[in-house]
Amino acid sequence: MADESTSAASESLIPSHIRDALCLVLDVDDLVAARRTATVLAPWFGTVKVGLELFSAAGPEAVTSFVEAGFRVFCDLKLHDIPNTVGSAARVLGSFGAHWVTVHTAGGEAMLRAAVESLADGASSVGLETSGILGVTVLTSEEIPGQKVLEQRCELAAETGCAGIVCAAPDLTFTDPWADRLVRVVPGIRMPDGDTHDQVRVASPRDALASGADLLVVGRAVTTAPDLEAAASKLMDHLVGSET
Repeated sequence: MADESTSAASESLIPSHIRDALCLVLDVDDLVAARRTATVLAPWFGTVKVGLELFSAAGPEAVTSFVEAGFRVFCDLKLHDIPNTVGSAARVLGSFGAHWVTVHTAGGEAMLRAAVESLADGASSVGLETSGILGVTVLTSEEIPGQKVLEQRCELAAETGCAGIVCAAPDLTFTDPWADRLVRVVPGIRMPDGDTHDQVRVASPRDALASGADLLVVGRAVTTAPDLEAAASKLMDHLVGSET
């Protein structure tokens, strides 16, 4: 279990509020490899992201195995379809124990409401708790289509009962009016000296938290490093240093 194996390390070395603000991206097509990476990095990350690649490779076990290991699971499937289809998918994911599930806000009000209600129904049907739906505003690989569009999508997410939104760090300022109603999840996190890869709008972990991010989605900045633990420690030093 992740909690049992890492509690001493996380309590003595890593501030719990920072660990809770970090989500580890597991974008691989091998569940065994994903588990290995998550286990190594568990002292630094309380949440893991299961995206399309891992879910396509391993199916429901890609969610349930990490839930059983004590992680919060950010199920990043970016659902976008007719309301009935999205609702049915969200209900199933809720029954798996997914903590967060992403849905495109571009899908509209009916689709978002179906996702919110169905995710909760799925979790409650098996006696589980879930945090809710995260509305994807604009992908970090895209140029922002305009402040007005972003604000409209934030308001739609709040009105339909979404628990939060996913947005790029440079967009955080525009989402401030909803900070008290929506958890703000930020991907595209890169260390100051890191490669931006295929992301257009990125930010350092420190800058993203300072701008109001609640959860940082961290992947290649750590997972592609030759030494995973050294990279995670560097990330932590970067963040802890911002508080001193």
